[in-house]
Amino acid sequence: MNPWRGLKNLPHEIWILFAATLVNRAGTMVLPFLVLYITQTLGISPGRAALALTVYGIAALITMPIAGRLTDIVGPLAVMEASLFLSGVLMLFYPLAHNFSTILVVTFFFAILNESVRPPSLSIISDLVAPSQRKAAFALNRLAVNLGMSIGPALGGVLALISFKWLFWVDGVTSILAGIVLVFSRWPSRGRLGAHEPEWEDAQDLGREIEAEGIELLAPAHPAADLRAFRNRRMLYFLAALIPAQIVFFQLTSTMPVFLVRHLHQPEAIYGAIFTLNTLLIVFIEVPLNSAMARWSHRATLTLGALLYAISFGAFAFVKNPLEIYAAVVVWTFGEMILLPGSAAYAAEIAPPGRRGEYMGLYTMSFSIAFSTGSLIGPNVLDRWGAQVLWGGAFLSGCLSSLLMSRIGAPRSTRPAEPQLAQ
Repeated sequence: MNPWRGLKNLPHEIWILFAATLVNRAGTMVLPFLVLYITQTLGISPGRAALALTVYGIAALITMPIAGRLTDIVGPLAVMEASLFLSGVLMLFYPLAHNFSTILVVTFFFAILNESVRPPSLSIISDLVAPSQRKAAFALNRLAVNLGMSIGPALGGVLALISFKWLFWVDGVTSILAGIVLVFSRWPSRGRLGAHEPEWEDAQDLGREIEAEGIELLAPAHPAADLRAFRNRRMLYFLAALIPAQIVFFQLTSTMPVFLVRHLHQPEAIYGAIFTLNTLLIVFIEVPLNSAMARWSHRATLTLGALLYAISFGAFAFVKNPLEIYAAVVVWTFGEMILLPGSAAYAAEIAPPGRRGEYMGLYTMSFSIAFSTGSLIGPNVLDRWGAQVLWGGAFLSGCLSSLLMSRIGAPRSTRPAEPQLAQ
């Protein structure tokens, strides 16, 4: 059986979203080169220039829940289109900022507009795809992101040799083009998307499901209950279980390059090579892998993904040569390919109709929290206690996430509603 075959059954709107995401991500080149641009343009130190990334992260953290709630109020398409067009226009004028303070202000607003794309895009997938197809659909969305990111920074490196202004112009134009793809594509309606809603047949059915999952705290609330994301115990538990694994994952950008170069005395090219290996695996394997795992329970998927994080990052305490490094990268890439689509699918399933944007906003906000926390903890642990403690802690953190994921329950879907778009 061809595991790619299931993609042909996805709604055509998912392919529109794939195209828009690919166009947008293929132009992503300002953020990877932002610190270099600031240092070369203003002549300030890299440490001070990196404050722009901190500002971006803070703005992203603030934006996620707001963008999620707006998605539920005005509809995901409206939020995505506004985000893409406005961020694109802002990019075109970004080079006019000639002092550091102005750059920080513009970066803050750019982050708000740029990151507002994430919750509505995940909400569209959640609304239009049946639960059995969500893992594959989220994997397809990640494929668009990774394909685009394999183009954008590489092209940006070439354009930077000509002029940094070209990075801003191309980034802005591709954002606008992505917005045009959404505007002129055929959608069932321009209004809010409907949802596949899990249904509970009766109270006895609900009780049996709770008993089978073994923990009452994680049972889905009754449809009449308060299901706001910040008050949903099941959602909060899920995020608490996910964040330790996310913190481990973000050591890739915060401590991994220092560890490879200074502690293992490997050339900088090795760090670049692990991204190439990671991207190749994702492009060729992630979608068929998630299609093959479509019937796996959320508990099994999330537990395995977090466990692979623990094993792979913990293994860096023992690696000594490139072959061992690449082996560890393969393991954590499989963890990434399983955990990230699986976690998005789980968040979509426990979110009630009409609040998918809110839940996806909270879900994506957890990544910003983990990024900020992991980027602070990892380098300090590496400096003070060394690599063995760092990767040992990463192993324990991943195991904690895996243990918590093993206690997660999942509602049983019976008759999923046909996706409708309200006018």
